[in-house]
Amino acid sequence: MTRDGDTPTIIDGTRRQPLETLPKELVEALRSGEFHHALRQAIAYRGLSLARLRAHLGLRGVQIGQSTLSYWQRGLRQPEVPKALPAVRALESVLQLPADALVVLIGPRTARARGHQMAASFHDIRSGDMGSIVDQLLAELGAYPSSNRYNADLEMLSVHDTITFDAAHRQIALHTRLVCRARRHGPDRYVTVYNGDPGCHIGDVDLITAEGCRVGRIRRNAEAETMATELLFDRKLAEGEIHVFCFEVRDDSGTASPGYFRMLRDQCASYLVQLKFALGALPARCTRQFRTRDDAVPVESEELPLDMGGVTSGFFSDAGPGLAGIEVEWR
Repeated sequence: MTRDGDTPTIIDGTRRQPLETLPKELVEALRSGEFHHALRQAIAYRGLSLARLRAHLGLRGVQIGQSTLSYWQRGLRQPEVPKALPAVRALESVLQLPADALVVLIGPRTARARGHQMAASFHDIRSGDMGSIVDQLLAELGAYPSSNRYNADLEMLSVHDTITFDAAHRQIALHTRLVCRARRHGPDRYVTVYNGDPGCHIGDVDLITAEGCRVGRIRRNAEAETMATELLFDRKLAEGEIHVFCFEVRDDSGTASPGYFRMLRDQCASYLVQLKFALGALPARCTRQFRTRDDAVPVESEELPLDMGGVTSGFFSDAGPGLAGIEVEWR
């Protein structure tokens, strides 16, 4: 087992450990055909944190995000062949695995692998009881067996959230514009889930539609300050069809807001979040962050400027699954 300190020294990748000398659990994982399970076992055996693993990969000239490593070991994403082959071979070197031990688990890609992988569920990204609460709300809508299936036929190409705050530091409006593409023929709705800030009275929250959709059924959970809403399109989308729709959530019932984070259950090519503050009640600091789970430390964190109009903007490219948004600290 190898445990590294704060300053990584490059691990000798030529010292590959024979398969028969590895722990039984790791050998079984390497033979099972499940890449994420084998990777997770190998990382645990070597005693490397994801941050240290990323540093060792960097010493080999492989630049890869810590969030990507997290997705790979949790099975939320699969390395793409042939693009990811250098990174996977570097992982074998750092983890001192036999050559091609991980590579054979990701290719050649089958027809199923070429298709869309199932999105993350609320249970994957949110801690506590939120996953079960959302599953119940979706069950009440009667269309989805679990929270990793809803909206599965829609690929999110672009999401733009604009959140407005009042002089009491409360979030009072969330305007969302989405651009999606139908993965197959037939989707005719989008389900959105809203979680209010602390102190929210979910029964008083309004959702108003603009272009491209209208409000369908709404289900609420008062204790969890959560609301699930169907947004109905005017037709069934054809496979590959692009659809644009907008809606706004109005809620001034909460207390001072800690910021705004969108849960991305699947990869989103372009996500822009903008916060608009009252000029007489500006925050002390705004920080763009991305987390793989709500109880995990940020894998991306960057302090943002505030413009003369009291607006700050955070942009995320190819983000998700996880939580992307802006954390706010008040004066």
